[in-house]
Amino acid sequence: MNEHNTRQEQAERSSPLSSERGATTISDAVVSKVAGIAALEVEGIEMGGATSRTVGGFLDSWTGSGGRQGRGVSVEVGEQEAAIELSMAVEYPRSIPQISEAVRNNVINRVENLVGLNVVEVNITVNEVLLPQEQPQLDQQREVR
Repeated sequence: MNEHNTRQEQAERSSPLSSERGATTISDAVVSKVAGIAALEVEGIEMGGATSRTVGGFLDSWTGSGGRQGRGVSVEVGEQEAAIELSMAVEYPRSIPQISEAVRNNVINRVENLVGLNVVEVNITVNEVLLPQEQPQLDQQREVR
């Protein structure tokens, strides 16, 4: 138990978000946005399910917000760690395991480097395959925004 406490104390001292001069707290919304942007940097995916993309595209066109990167992202943020859940669609005929691993690696890299939190897990749910005939509709939704 003493060894566990020592490791935990070392982790707390080595966190880039705290020092003897104060601490920085990162909100869930910041981690969610960074994770969503990082996921979208990988070619061949769309965030969220069909319903969230349709409703989100409609709402974004009315509000002018670019909320696309926050769709399909759920996070749990602690003082030094974050767990991330992603929901996405993958373009056909891309390899779901390869795309998932690329998204996971990019999200971990971006969140850890930009935000300073240790990412303990990135769970990905692929809830749809985007067929080539659906792509023009998605492109049109993006143009409306």
